[in-house]
Amino acid sequence: MQRLANIITEIADLPACEALARSLATGPRQQRVAPVPNAARVPLVAALSLHSRTPLLYVTLNADAALRAADDLRQWLGPDAVLYYPASDAMPYEHMSPGDEVIAQRLRVLQLLATDLQPPVILVAPLKALLQPTLSRAELASASMTLQRDAVLNQERLLRTLVARGYRPTSAVTAPGEINRRGGIVDLWPSADDRPLRIEFFGDEIESLRRFDPATQRSDQRLDAASISPPHEIPLWNREQALAWIESLDCTDLRREAQAEWEAALERLRAGERFEGRAFYAPFFRAPVGPASPTLLDHLPPECLVLLSEAHMLALHASELAQHAEAQRFKLIEQHELPAAFPRPYLNWDESGLDQVRAAYRLVDLSHNEEASALAPPVFGAADHFGGQFRRLISDIVTRLRAGERVVAITAQAARLQELVSEELHGAPTPAAFVAIHGMIEAGWRLPSANLTLYTDSEIFGIRQRRPLAERRRKSRHGEDRAAFLRGLKVGDYVVHIEHGIAIYDGLIRRTVGEIEREYLVLRYAAGDKIYVPVDQIDRVTRYIGAGDSSPTLTRLGTQDWERAKRKARAAVQDLAQDLLALYAQRQTKRGHAFNPDNEWQRELEGSFPYIETEDQLRVLAEVKTDMEHDVPMDRLICGDVGFGKTEVALRAAFKAVQDGKQVALLVPTTVLAQQHFETFKQRMAAFPVKVEMLSRFRSAKEQDVIMRELLLGRVDIIIGTHRLLSKDVIFKDLGLVIVDEEQRFGVRHKERLKQLRAEVDVLTLTATPIPRTLHMAMAGIRDLSVIDTPPEDRIPVKTYVTPYDETLIREAILRELERNGQVYFVHNRVQSIYHVANHLRNLVPEANIGVGHGQLNERELEQVMIDFFEGRHDVLVCTTIIESGLDVSSANTMIIDDATNFGLAQLYQLRGRVGRSANRAYAYLFYKGDRAMTEEAQQRLEAIQEATELGAGFRVAMRDLEIRGAGNLLGAEQSGHIAAVGFDLYSRLLEQAVQQLKQRVDAAQHSSATPPPPPAAPIINEKVLVSPLVTLDLPLTAYLPSDYIPDEALRLGVYQRMVGSEELTEVRALRQELQDRFGNPPLPALHLLTWLQIKALALQAGVTSVTTSNEEFIIRLPILDTEARERLRRRYGRDPNVKVGPQFIRLNRRSVGEQWSEKVMGVLEVLAAS
Repeated sequence: MQRLANIITEIADLPACEALARSLATGPRQQRVAPVPNAARVPLVAALSLHSRTPLLYVTLNADAALRAADDLRQWLGPDAVLYYPASDAMPYEHMSPGDEVIAQRLRVLQLLATDLQPPVILVAPLKALLQPTLSRAELASASMTLQRDAVLNQERLLRTLVARGYRPTSAVTAPGEINRRGGIVDLWPSADDRPLRIEFFGDEIESLRRFDPATQRSDQRLDAASISPPHEIPLWNREQALAWIESLDCTDLRREAQAEWEAALERLRAGERFEGRAFYAPFFRAPVGPASPTLLDHLPPECLVLLSEAHMLALHASELAQHAEAQRFKLIEQHELPAAFPRPYLNWDESGLDQVRAAYRLVDLSHNEEASALAPPVFGAADHFGGQFRRLISDIVTRLRAGERVVAITAQAARLQELVSEELHGAPTPAAFVAIHGMIEAGWRLPSANLTLYTDSEIFGIRQRRPLAERRRKSRHGEDRAAFLRGLKVGDYVVHIEHGIAIYDGLIRRTVGEIEREYLVLRYAAGDKIYVPVDQIDRVTRYIGAGDSSPTLTRLGTQDWERAKRKARAAVQDLAQDLLALYAQRQTKRGHAFNPDNEWQRELEGSFPYIETEDQLRVLAEVKTDMEHDVPMDRLICGDVGFGKTEVALRAAFKAVQDGKQVALLVPTTVLAQQHFETFKQRMAAFPVKVEMLSRFRSAKEQDVIMRELLLGRVDIIIGTHRLLSKDVIFKDLGLVIVDEEQRFGVRHKERLKQLRAEVDVLTLTATPIPRTLHMAMAGIRDLSVIDTPPEDRIPVKTYVTPYDETLIREAILRELERNGQVYFVHNRVQSIYHVANHLRNLVPEANIGVGHGQLNERELEQVMIDFFEGRHDVLVCTTIIESGLDVSSANTMIIDDATNFGLAQLYQLRGRVGRSANRAYAYLFYKGDRAMTEEAQQRLEAIQEATELGAGFRVAMRDLEIRGAGNLLGAEQSGHIAAVGFDLYSRLLEQAVQQLKQRVDAAQHSSATPPPPPAAPIINEKVLVSPLVTLDLPLTAYLPSDYIPDEALRLGVYQRMVGSEELTEVRALRQELQDRFGNPPLPALHLLTWLQIKALALQAGVTSVTTSNEEFIIRLPILDTEARERLRRRYGRDPNVKVGPQFIRLNRRSVGEQWSEKVMGVLEVLAAS
C-alpha cells in the first residue's frame, strides 16, 4: 500500500497542512479546525500524524465510526500504525461481562502506551471507550511482570500471584486469562498477547519461555523474555475493599430473588471465582467514579493530540448515554433489583477530560461549525457519484486525465478498471496520472490544490465495502475430529465396542496383570458384566449414537445378540450402498462439458473479493474447478458453517461457467435469499459483461415472462430463483451449471428433478446443515464432498444466553444494539400471534423502529419489509424462521429467539449464525417459558447450543444433535432400527466399507467396458478393517500415561486415542516431542508406551501380525517370510545363536537380549520393513 502512503505524504506536505500541524503543536491547548468533508477527515488525521512526535488519539461518536476510521487508516498508513481501543459492549448496570477480545484489545493498547511507541501511530476510540474507567498507569505497572529465561522464581508464588490477579486455572489453556500447571510446566495466556505462553521450570529456575499454538498445544517460538499483563481491567487485588463496600450496602429493600442473587454473587466474589456478570461489580474494586478516575487519556504521552470528531455531537451523545444509564438505574431501584447506593460505573462528559484540557495532552475539535477562530485545513471537495454506471465513470476519468488532472481509484475492481481506462485511451496511462489500487476506503474526495481526485467503490458502485478488522487475534482452528469427540466421553455415557457391543463407560482404571501395569477403559454390560479394554485397543470403542432419543439396550455378554445385530446391519448397508452406487454409475457413463482453465477475467473477479480467503475456501474452490474442468458431470456438496464463505465459492464457479458461454441456475429455498444472492452477484459482476437475473415471486408475471424469453435466447447468463426455476416452462439455451443452496429444504418432486439434472450438467450443492464426519467418509467417492470449517479471520463467536423469558433483558439487549447502530432479529415462529408480539415490543422499547416479516405476507409486502431491514429503516425485525437460510445483514448482531424449546438444535444453530457476521461481538438470547417444565430433550438442545460457542462448532453440533434426537431421520426410517442396534459410528463404518467395495466393482467394470456384475448376495463386510490395522502385541512393558503426568482424565483419553491412531514412526516421534513440550519429560511408563507404539509402527510397516513374549523368548510372526527377507536376516543375525529364523516367525532368546530387548526387537523389525 506504498502508493496510498505516498498520497498521505503528499497531503502532509501541502503548505496548508504544514501550517495547521504547526498551529496545533504550538498554539493553545484546546483548538478548533474549520470544516472538512466527512470523507476527507480520516486522510487529514493520517497526514497530521506524520507531523507529530507522539501518537495521536482520534475519538469518534460510536464504535461503527471508529471501526471504519481504523480500517481506512490502516489502508493509508499500514496496519502497524493504527491501534483500536474498543468500548465494553455491556450496558451500565447490566449483569454482563465484556467479551475476552474487548478486554484483551484494551489492555494491549495500554501496554503498548507504556512502551516507547514510535510515530506515526494513531489510536482510534469511540467516545464510550473513554467514559469507561480502566486501570491507572501505576496499577497496570504493579500488576504486570517481566520474566527472563534463566531467572530464579518460586513456581508456587508465581501461581498464587497470577491466580490472585484473576487468571483462572483450567485443564488446558485455550483462551486469554487462563492458566494451567503440569509438573514443572506453567501455561498461561496474558490477555494483551496474541498467543499463550509456556514457562518450563527446572526447580525454581526458568529453563525456557515459549509461545504455543492454542489449537495444537505445541510450542513453536522460543523467547528470552516475556511480559505478563493482568488478565482484565478489574483490580481484583482490591478485593477486601470491594467486599467491605458491598457488605455495607443496604439490600433489605431488594425483592427476595434479587437478594438471593446478590448473596450468591457475594459468595463467589469472596471465593475469587470468575463468573458471568462479574464485571457488574467492578465499580466496588475502584475508587468512586469522578474526574480523577483513570481512562485511556491518563495513559497518553505528554503533548499528544486528541482529535475529536464533532465535539458538540460527542457531548450530546455522552449526555444521552448518561440519561439512558440513569433511567435504567432508577428503574432497577424502583423494581427492587438494585441497591439505592450502588456506585456509578461510568464517567459523564464533564468528568471525561474531553470537554477541557486537564492534563498534558492537546484537544482538537474537528467540527462542522464555521467559526472565525477555527484553524484552516487543506481544502477538500466532494467526489462525483456514478452508481454502477461504468461507462460514465470511464468517460469522467478520461476527461480529467486529458485535462491534466490526476485520478486515483481505490476499488475491489482495480484490475478491470485499469483495463477499461487503457482501452478508452488506446494505451495505458502513466502511473503518475492514473492508478487503480485494489483496496477499500470509506469514501472519495477531490483535492484541488494537488490537482487530485480520489474515487472509491462508494462513488463507483454506490456501495461501501467493509474490510475485516486487522486487530483480530489470530487463532488456529481445526474441525472436530474423532479423538476430540472421544475426549468428551464422560463416565455413564453409552459406548459401542466393535466386538462386544453396547455398554456403559465406567472410567479409566490401572490394573496389574502378572507383573505388567497398564491402564484400561472399564465397560459395563447387561447384568453388571464388565470388560477391561486396554488403552492400546481404544480405537475399538466409540460413543453410542442411536436412531432416536431413547436409551439403548445393553448387550448381554456370552450370547449371539451382538453378532445378530451386526449381521442385520451389514445386510441393510449393502442395500443402501447399491442405491447410492446406481446414481454414481449413471454419472460415470455420461460425458459433460469440460470447462476451460481460469482466464484473466476470472482472476480479476477473484481479486475483487473484499476479504482474505481462508485456506478451506481456497482448497474447496480448487476442488470445484478441478471437477468443472473434467468431462464427467460434477456433483459436489459443499458443507460449511453459516457465514464461512460458501456463497463466494459458488459465485466464482458461476463466473467460470459463464466464461465458457454456459448458463448458470442458482436455486435457493426462499424468495428473500434469492433477492440477497441477486444483489450480491450483480454487485460483484458489475464490471463484467455478465447478465444476472432473478425469477421469484418478487417478480410480476410480466417480468417473469420477459426473463424466461431472454433465458431461452441465451441473453441471461445467471438466473437466481426459488423452486420456480425447476418448472417445465423454464427453458435454458445452454445450461452448464446448477447451484443448489440448502437442497434439504426442497420437496420430493423438486429433488427428483434435481436428480435428473445431476446426470446431465454440473451440480454444486451448498449446505450449512452440518453433516457428521463419519457419514462424510461413508459417502466418499459417491457424492464428492468439500468441507469449509475454518471461520473468516475477523469473526468473533456469538455470546449465547439461555434464560427464562425476561422483558427487562429483552429491552436491555435491544437498546445495547441500537446504541452501537446495530439491528436485531426477534424470532417468533407463530404467524397467528406475531403481530401481537410486535406491538408488545413497540410498547416495551418505544425507541426502536419495528418491522414484521413472515412467509404468509404477499410478495411485495415481504420484499418491502426485507429491503427496509437491509437498508436500516427497521431496527428490529420480528420474524419467523424465514431468516434461517443464508440471510446476511452485517449490522444485525443481536438475535432473540422466543420460546426456543420449540426449535431443533441444528435449527437453533442456523438461526444463531445469522448474527455475528461482522467484526462486532454478537449476542443470541434463547428464551424459554420459565413457568413450564421443559422436556429432557429440549433441555439437552439448549445446553448443547450454549456449549457450542466456538466458531466452526457445526460438526460437533451435528454429532450432538444426533445424540439428542438420533440418526434415524438422516438416512431414512428403514435404516433407523439398524442404527439403533449397532450405533451410528459402527453403522457409518459398515456403510463406508460396503460403498467402497461396490464402487471398486463399478469402476473396474466400466474400465473394462463390461456390464457391472450384480452385487454379491452375501454381505462382504470384513470387520477387521473397520479398526486400525491389527498387530497383536504382548510385551513385558508397564506402559500407560500416569495420572500425575496428565491429571485430566478426558485429556488423557484423547492422548490415548491419538496414540492408538499413530501408525507411522514419524507420528510416534512427533507424539513424543508433543508430550515433552506440553507435559514435560515423560516418566518411565509413558516412555514404555512410546516404545510400544514404535514397535507397533515397525510391525505394521513390516507386515508382521504379532510380537509376543513367553518366559523364554520373543516371537515375531508373519503370514509368510519371503526368501529375500530371510536372506537379509541371515546376513545380519546369521551368527547370532539367540536369533532363530523360521518360515513364518523369528524367535529371540529373552534371557540373552536382557534389558535391551526392545532395541533388538526393533532392529529385527527394521530389517523386515526394509525388505
